[in-house]
Amino acid sequence: MQRFGTLSFGHYGPLGGGRQLTAADSLHQAIDLAQGMDDLGVNGAYFRVHHFARQQASPMPLLAAIAARTRSIEVGTAVIDMRYENPLYLAEEAAALDLISDGRLALGVSRGSPESVVRGYEAFGYTGSDDPRGADIARDHFELFLRAIEGEGLAERDPSSPFGGGTGLQRIEPHSPGLRSRVWWGAGNRDSAEWAGRRGVNLMSSTLLTSADGRPFDILQAEQIDAFRGAWREAGHGGEPRVSVSRSIFPITTAEERMYFGGRQDGDQIGVIDGIRSTFGKTYAGEPDELVEQLQQDAAITSADTLMLTIPSQLGVEFNLRMIESFAKHVAPALGWQPARV
Repeated sequence: MQRFGTLSFGHYGPLGGGRQLTAADSLHQAIDLAQGMDDLGVNGAYFRVHHFARQQASPMPLLAAIAARTRSIEVGTAVIDMRYENPLYLAEEAAALDLISDGRLALGVSRGSPESVVRGYEAFGYTGSDDPRGADIARDHFELFLRAIEGEGLAERDPSSPFGGGTGLQRIEPHSPGLRSRVWWGAGNRDSAEWAGRRGVNLMSSTLLTSADGRPFDILQAEQIDAFRGAWREAGHGGEPRVSVSRSIFPITTAEERMYFGGRQDGDQIGVIDGIRSTFGKTYAGEPDELVEQLQQDAAITSADTLMLTIPSQLGVEFNLRMIESFAKHVAPALGWQPARV
């Protein structure tokens, strides 16, 4: 593990006891927390994207605000649901954000996770899918998005235009030359991971895998990562792709943390998602030295270069920053991490 960051689900709404976390609160706290993490040398702030839910839904304004107020932290998504996206507009936004952040974008995209509504992407105007989960729409949108950020001409120039004219095909602007190497695909099974490897994009391995054969989650995930890297090499892509995994990890160093997370240590969970029997990763909670020992035995964490910590964003900036600092001081160095430098 070379890098670590946080994965925020961005939930807002009633907190109990008459308290309310608003959408504005959630956004402002995300920015403040990212600034604090940047000062600690944490490598990334990543956000889940969900539509029709009290969570982050339009990540680009948030990531741009974070990029403008930080120096070195990577800003990213895990993941944008491509079923809902206009691929050319997303290409414009992603390029602008990549330029604003000086190449600190980690754009995770995929087909997306199960929703709180039925085929919500159709309400956004994206219809005609032959797949009950819209996977064909997501892949088509993704392919056009890649063509756009690669600089391919996509619209015929108008020679009579008063704004430059010319002939041939015009690319999307702005164009960020390095953006293509900072695109990730979120994969929940081996097949999609291998597809990402062949396509030459980085891998965000999901918080669950659509496989349940009795083996531990970390072993299944490590095999998925190996398959991805093998497909990358076989396709002839140069360099080393990046790979991230996410985990719920809670260092317990105070009575407050013990109140929230003591007894949360559990094993892998088996459940059904999208009608498929799936394996969900375990929660790690304990004293820092216990966590170091356990995480060093997690095959996927040792294989990946980036670890995303899922954080309880409803507990506020101060609590989360203290927990993240504890992980950075007492756990991450033993896993191979060093703070980011400006």
